[in-house]
Amino acid sequence: MSDSESPFDCLIVGGGPAGLTAAIYLARFRRRAVLFDRGGSRAAMIPRSHNHAGYPEGIPGKELLALMASQARNFGADLREGNVTDLTRDGALWRFTVAGTPHAARTVLFATGVDNRYPDIPRSVHDAALAAGHLRYCPICDAYEASGQRIAVVGAESHGVAEALFLRRYSDQVTLYTLVECELHEKDRADLARAGVSWDPRPVQRYEFGADGVILHFAQGDAALADTLYPALGGDPNIELVAPLGLRRDGDACLPTDAHQRLGLEGLYAAGDVVAALDQISVAMGHAAIAATTIHNDLRERDGQTPA
Repeated sequence: MSDSESPFDCLIVGGGPAGLTAAIYLARFRRRAVLFDRGGSRAAMIPRSHNHAGYPEGIPGKELLALMASQARNFGADLREGNVTDLTRDGALWRFTVAGTPHAARTVLFATGVDNRYPDIPRSVHDAALAAGHLRYCPICDAYEASGQRIAVVGAESHGVAEALFLRRYSDQVTLYTLVECELHEKDRADLARAGVSWDPRPVQRYEFGADGVILHFAQGDAALADTLYPALGGDPNIELVAPLGLRRDGDACLPTDAHQRLGLEGLYAAGDVVAALDQISVAMGHAAIAATTIHNDLRERDGQTPA
C-alpha cells in the first residue's frame, strides 16, 4: 500500500532539533511517522554549541543534528528530504503533497523553525565569519564566548537595544549601531547610557571581516572596529504552511500552543523555534518530547485505547 493510500500517524515538518526529537519519541512509541526536511535548520549554523548540556567540550550544530538523525533511524524513524506543500484537512486526516506526490497523516507536528534576517554580507564571507566567531546571532547561546570583546550590535529598534543591554554583562565595550538613519527613543538612550553601552547613529554601509574581527564602514569613509558582530535584525518564523489554516499567531508571528503543544485544530501541534517561546535547542527538544507524547496519547484516545 502506498503512502497516499495508508495515512501516517504523524507528519513531522522540519528536521532540526525539535523535529528529530519528535521522530525519536514517535518511533519508540511504535508510531508510523514520517519527517520531511527541506534543509535550513538554524542549528546547522552553530560552529560549536557550548550551552547544550551533556557536551563539556561543546558540539558543532551539524554534528548534533547528525547524531540525532542517526539515533532516530536506529529506532526505525522515517526521515526524508522534501518540502511539504498544500496541507488541507479532509475529515479526520490531513492531506499534503511532497514533490507532487500526495500523502495523508492523522496528525501534523510543525517543527519548521525561524529564519534569521541576515545583514548584507556575501554568503561565503558570512559563513567564514560565523565559523571564526566574528559573527554571532544568539547572545543567550554564545555571549559567554564573547566576554571582554569589542561587541558591535546592529539594529536600532527595540530588539537591538534589548540585545545590546543583554550583552553589556559580558563586556564593557558594547556599541549599538543602525542600518538606517534613525533616532532612538529618549528612554532607550537613557537605558543605554545608564548601562554604559555606546550608541552610534551613523548607518552602517558595509562590513569587512578579517583575522582581527570586523570593520564597520560608514559614509564619508569613517569606520569602526569590533571583535564580533551581533545582527539584531529579528527573524521570520516559517509559517507559510500554517498561514492558510487561520491559526493564532503572536506579535512576532510565532505560534502559541497550549501546555501540550496543541495548536487549536484537531491533529495539529507545534514545537521548537516556530512556537512562541525561548529559541534554544534544549527548549525545542522539550517541546518535541511533550508534543510527541501528546500526539501518541491523543491517537490512543481517538482509537479507544485509553480508559473510558
